[in-house]
Amino acid sequence: MSFFREFDGGLELRVWVAPRASRPSLGPLHGERLRVAVSAPPVDGAANEAVRRLVAESLEVPRGAVAIVQGDSSRQKTVRVNGDGRILLSRLKSLGVPLQAEPAADATSRKR
Repeated sequence: MSFFREFDGGLELRVWVAPRASRPSLGPLHGERLRVAVSAPPVDGAANEAVRRLVAESLEVPRGAVAIVQGDSSRQKTVRVNGDGRILLSRLKSLGVPLQAEPAADATSRKR
């Protein structure tokens, strides 16, 4: 399963939020979710707003094009970004975010 899903008109991103981080950042992957670190605390929607702002700035879209559609009070959220999905994926890739999961190591290929 991927951390993103294209839809007609944009992307949905499955993210894992790290509030109170020392520096805001997008990525790397946290399991099957994109890690989003924000300096805001998870109080009164401050972290959610910081997530929207960081995603908008990182993907070069207006903040109004970014909405949290699931997980308002959870670290695990679904964020919808309106725009051209191919361009948004290209911008994610340029940030160093891997768009394909790394293959799991096969037990038979490990050195003993």
